[in-house]
Amino acid sequence: MLHLLYARFWHKVLFDRGYVSTAEPFKKLFHQGLITAFSYEDPETKFLVPMDEVEEYEEGKYRHIKTHKELRQTTAKMSKSLKNVVNPDDVIEEHGADALRLYEMFMGPLEASKPWNTRAVDGVTRFLNRSYRLYVEGEGLRSNLSDKDASNDKDLEKALHRCIKKVTEDLESMSFNTAIAAMMIFVNEGTSNVDKLSHSQLSRYAQILSVFAPHLGEELWSMLGYEGSVSKTEWPTYDEQMCKQDELVYPIQINGKVRVRMNLDAEASREIVE
Repeated sequence: MLHLLYARFWHKVLFDRGYVSTAEPFKKLFHQGLITAFSYEDPETKFLVPMDEVEEYEEGKYRHIKTHKELRQTTAKMSKSLKNVVNPDDVIEEHGADALRLYEMFMGPLEASKPWNTRAVDGVTRFLNRSYRLYVEGEGLRSNLSDKDASNDKDLEKALHRCIKKVTEDLESMSFNTAIAAMMIFVNEGTSNVDKLSHSQLSRYAQILSVFAPHLGEELWSMLGYEGSVSKTEWPTYDEQMCKQDELVYPIQINGKVRVRMNLDAEASREIVE
């Protein structure tokens, strides 16, 4: 909080001296959660044990290296004394800057405190790799993307509209984790139908991806044949009608267990469903 008080103080000074036109430095203050780290404590004394004195002897079970005393995994602030500080340079070296940036936003709600888990960075790295493979075949652009005027597959187009809608709304509310989840859903759809993807669809996907993974977004934008930065393009729009589901899945239960699932028209009346 001290840096915010310091910034506000100097802004007030500059305002009083006539150097800035606004009385307050920030339009809105958002308290983001703290990124913590896994730590290990003695269940009896509650003392935290430095990371270099802990070993995982079974999956999910930890003990002191010297005494073999059982330790409990918990979370705490990163500190040099606990040796649980994560160096961003190391993460960038192994996974890239986009993966680091994406993982920080995907960890959970922005306002919540959450523990850093380096192993989980692998998940967002795989997502970025899968996004890249939507565009690339061998060493170049996929052959089905060479025609900019190719028609869009209806199902993929609807999936993209739902993705754009979700990302657009979540960016406004700073719900970055759910926006990324929406992109993951689209990538799953695209991976299953990669030969049906059009130049137009992947152009729009590159635009929304670039907000979260700017390096990859710029590379994909260039591969598609565009000049200039993707960050300076107009944000893609969506059609509300295209965002609607054509069908809904209704699970049928017998004696408390789901026996079958039926696909019915989303506009079907309650009488028809029953």
